[in-house]
Amino acid sequence: MSQATVALVALGAAVGAPTRWYVDLWTQRRWAPIFPWGTFTVNIIGSALLGYLVARWSRDSSLVTLMGVGFCGALTTFSSFAWESHRLAEDGAKAFASLNVVATPLVCCASAALGWWLGT
Repeated sequence: MSQATVALVALGAAVGAPTRWYVDLWTQRRWAPIFPWGTFTVNIIGSALLGYLVARWSRDSSLVTLMGVGFCGALTTFSSFAWESHRLAEDGAKAFASLNVVATPLVCCASAALGWWLGT
């Protein structure tokens, strides 16, 4: 892996991580706090964007490295998805935990497919 590749990933992540934090904060302030709407939102947006980027610019590896691996990788957070699902179940909100576990992968895959479709 070249230094340029590492720099592109780092640059994309430097923008993607704070974007995730801001979107999560903004979303949680506007919707019911029991469900992890912020994480759900960033994962859907990131999946759609990644689908679009890969379909549209798969031959431009620099752009996919910067935006796909760096930005989308830092924007999406499936570790938080797992933790929040676990926390919901532990706190007795098993219906919300189940909804999160089922809806997140399905909606994110559909979002990635939509992004791909828009990019082709």
